Formats: sequence, C-alpha cells, structure tokens
Amino acid sequence: MEIITEAGVARADLDGDASRARFLLILTHGAGGSVEAPDVLAARDAGRQLGGLVARVTQPYGVRGARAPGSAVLQDAAWLQIVAALRELAPGVPLVQGGRSNGARVACRTAAAAGARAVVALAFPLHPPQRLPGTATQVREAELRAARAGGAMVLVVNGERDPFGIPSAGDADRVVIVPRETHSLKGHRAEIIAAITQWLPTVL
Repeated sequence: MEIITEAGVARADLDGDASRARFLLILTHGAGGSVEAPDVLAARDAGRQLGGLVARVTQPYGVRGARAPGSAVLQDAAWLQIVAALRELAPGVPLVQGGRSNGARVACRTAAAAGARAVVALAFPLHPPQRLPGTATQVREAELRAARAGGAMVLVVNGERDPFGIPSAGDADRVVIVPRETHSLKGHRAEIIAAITQWLPTVL
C-alpha cells in the first residue's frame, strides 16, 4: 500500500485481516534500515499472534533511498499522515505504534498526537554511542516520557550490550533487556515476541 504524504510517498506492508483486527499495530524502521529488520519482523509476528492488523511502514525518506531521516519535525508530520491513512483500514480499534531505533523515537514523539494506546520501542537509542561520560541524555528520555504523558503505555526492548544505552525503568511502563544482545536485536526473536505478547494484552 502506498501512502502520499507531504514528505513524499510512504509504503506499508500489511499483515492480518482488517475486518477482524483487535487492534492496529504500525511499525517502522530505524535510520538507514528496513522493515525487514529481525526485531521489526518479531514485533509483526507478535502482533499477528494477538489478532492485530500489522503495518510495517517504510517512511518517505526510505522509499527515496536516503539513509538519514532529516528534519524530525517533517518526519513526525509525515508519520501522522501515514497513521491517519492506515487507521481508515481498521477504524475504531486501538492503535499501537512502534519501531526500532529512530523509528522508536518517532513513535514516542507522535504517540499523543496520533492517539496511540501503546508504543513498542525496540532498541530505543538513549544517546549517541560516542557519548562522553556525564553527557546529558534528557532530550531522548523526554521522548519516552512524552509518550506516557500523552496517555500511551510504553514497552522498551533493548539489548544488554546496546552502545546507544538502555532507558531506565522510570522512562517506560516496562523495560525488557535482552541478554547478550546489541543494538541490532537480531539474535533473540523469541524473546522479543514473548516480551510483546505478554505485555500488550495488559494495555489494550
């Protein structure tokens, strides 16, 4: 499915039956990544197991072939247009949005405006990997907290060895740390599926 936004064309890969969907789960990729990332696919599988309609969204910059998302303001505006179009497929059901890394940040920043019931933040990048000791990380922590302040419940799934850092328990409703895993979250698909399938029904 192609979606026209002010930032260009986005593409959504859909899984599930819209007419029977218990909720709508919209997922997106990290900067320079794709919706075929292992953790995004794990989240898709979890959503399908729970009876959701799942949309994996390639954002306009990704469709264009760019690796960097550019302006966060423009990215968020395009995301809200994408969400509005996808909600028409399953009107009236709860919205859950999420993604990995930069996509998790977008999902958190827009949760309140989108009216999301919950956010699934995979490999949330708390700070740049080159961060010096003691450097403030409040901007990205604030994105997680803004989602919760806007009424969304937030699940974070991060690797134990993520160089981008791991959010604290106070920044989300639940933080799951995958042992021995890095920022890629590529080797523990079952753990990611379990984290989502155990948590999501409690907030829908």
